[in-house]
Amino acid sequence: MLPALLGGMLIGLAASLLWLGSRRIAGVSGILAAALKRGSESRGERVVFLAGLVLAGAVFDAVHRATTGSAAHAASAPLFVTAVAGLLVGFGARLGSGCTSGHGICGLSRFSGRSLAATLTFMATGALTVFVVTRFLPAFEVLR
Repeated sequence: MLPALLGGMLIGLAASLLWLGSRRIAGVSGILAAALKRGSESRGERVVFLAGLVLAGAVFDAVHRATTGSAAHAASAPLFVTAVAGLLVGFGARLGSGCTSGHGICGLSRFSGRSLAATLTFMATGALTVFVVTRFLPAFEVLR
């Protein structure tokens, strides 16, 4: 329970620091979209933020490997399934005018009604998808 609490606090701290330092919301899909646009204002700042996300994961994995001898997380799904899932998540983030981090963390903390509706939709859809995939699609047996 403590790791989850600390992880949540670090996410909140990161979102708060980004807001305080640049008045930008830590919605990762929006940050990624702007970082990929040529001539985008503060493109470099966004690229550094994204690099920090990747670097933090790599550092955590290295520390975990050094202390336990195993990877922090091993993907259980085939690469093709993971790639398709990533594309669908990206499409959904654009369709929903933001991703779970933007709406769920930053939008809810600003009492945004649109973010509340989006977050409830994300959560309900995710729960329904897990139920359907694990119960009715034997091709995804590897995901159980």
